Amino acid sequence: MTNTNIPEDVIIRSQAREPVSDPTLGIPVNVNREGTPRHRLVTIGDSLTQGFQSGAIFNTDLSYPMMIAWEMGWDDHFRHPTPYGGWGGLPLNLEYLSRRLEKEFGDQVDWWESSGAVFVIRQFMDDVEDYWERGRGSVIPNQKGINHNLAVYGWKLGDIISRDADTCLAAIVEPTDNLLRQIVENANERAALKVLNSARDSQGNALTPVEAAAALATEGSLEDGEGDGIETLIILIGANNALGSVIELNVKWSGDGYDDPNKANQFNVWRPIHFKAQLDQVVEQVKKIRARHVIWGTVPHVTIAPIARGVGGKVAPGSRYFPYYTYPWISDKEFDPKDDPNITGQQARAIDSAIDQYNDYIADVVKQARQEGRDWYVFEVAGLLDRLAARRYIEDPRSRPDWWTQYELPPALQMLSPVPDSRFFLSNQKGRISGGLFSLDGIHPTTIGYGIMAQELIDIMQKAGVKFYLGDGKTERNGVVRVDFKRLIGLDTLISDPPRSLASHVEWLGWLDQNLGIFKRLLRMGN
Repeated sequence: MTNTNIPEDVIIRSQAREPVSDPTLGIPVNVNREGTPRHRLVTIGDSLTQGFQSGAIFNTDLSYPMMIAWEMGWDDHFRHPTPYGGWGGLPLNLEYLSRRLEKEFGDQVDWWESSGAVFVIRQFMDDVEDYWERGRGSVIPNQKGINHNLAVYGWKLGDIISRDADTCLAAIVEPTDNLLRQIVENANERAALKVLNSARDSQGNALTPVEAAAALATEGSLEDGEGDGIETLIILIGANNALGSVIELNVKWSGDGYDDPNKANQFNVWRPIHFKAQLDQVVEQVKKIRARHVIWGTVPHVTIAPIARGVGGKVAPGSRYFPYYTYPWISDKEFDPKDDPNITGQQARAIDSAIDQYNDYIADVVKQARQEGRDWYVFEVAGLLDRLAARRYIEDPRSRPDWWTQYELPPALQMLSPVPDSRFFLSNQKGRISGGLFSLDGIHPTTIGYGIMAQELIDIMQKAGVKFYLGDGKTERNGVVRVDFKRLIGLDTLISDPPRSLASHVEWLGWLDQNLGIFKRLLRMGN
């Protein structure tokens, strides 16, 4: 069912929503700091929190929660799924694939090498599929202790209170070796099991991410097991309640069955009333978690992500929208709205307006909690991305709302050439030539992009009075804590060692999507 008509509960805004500037909303709270919470950091969310990059969950050591734990001097204690080894992770690591093409064909695939390139792509995908469906990757992990990073890529708001390891295990079907659809079946559930299989109660019953966090919190303080068991709980969820619209370039508003995990995938944008209904359910469960500080992230405007590229000029002077949005490998000259996948500027505005309502609801939740004496905060992910939006605002001063100011990148990033921005990532034999904040899937941050998120959260945590320590975990750090971006640049292979062939190989991303629907399946639950 496709429904592009705008629901009546979506309030279309002519002006962009002004983000929250004070994470406390100006409401003081008296925090009880007795005892040392046993778990200093716990996170719940989706791909942004799990650490997804370039089409895959792979190196979880480079997630923003792990970066925060590093700066806290608590990284040795922060439990998270070990890196998803084996062919670059799940479901398909586009950076690994690009480097494989580069190894086989050099900086450019010439037309007479096309059949060979198709063979290499299929062979790579077959190896990935075999590893996760029949090889070592298919073994269910047997980890001790509930993870502190409880995020799972592709999950929506309602999933964090309805899905667990057992529901994921039950959803995995016997894989088939399909020559035409060589992508790991049930990749999402397989990835989720690495996160949640150890999240069980004393009787072995599987726990949802929110229940798992509550279980950690009941362990209380280090001193006597009483009081808050979690010092800081970060909840960043909801992007997948709208992201599918720009991945599929087709708008399907939520309807009956939105709250049924088995039916929810037929929708890709949640009506505000449906989002609020599920948010209220999540909030009631989170209130039961004994966490000293809780940080709620807002939902980013998914139309800014470079996976959906605005075509041509803006619809009008001063507008922040383009007339059409299509995939970045389709040029303005080649684009035909009758034949090429797209959403219109009007649809993009409606999606953004719905997200604005999601974020107003999230801010209202924090406001009410602080009025009740809970030390909850707003992390403005939407505002952060808006301030980094290159084509929407930075390159078009006329489209900027009155509140807008450009985000100031850390000095180490400003020294890079070119300075990283939010455009689609491209590189050639001379190095990176475009983008840098988004990875190759055009949806998720690069390592330095995750570092920016980590810095913003650290600023909120310091405002909350959270202490940070050196690597020994004992020596307190004084003053403002700054993320070590020089370290992250070295760890970010797209920045420190960009693929030399990506500018010429980007057409293969289009081939993957046209023939295998890869981008439509990157974040889809199951198959």
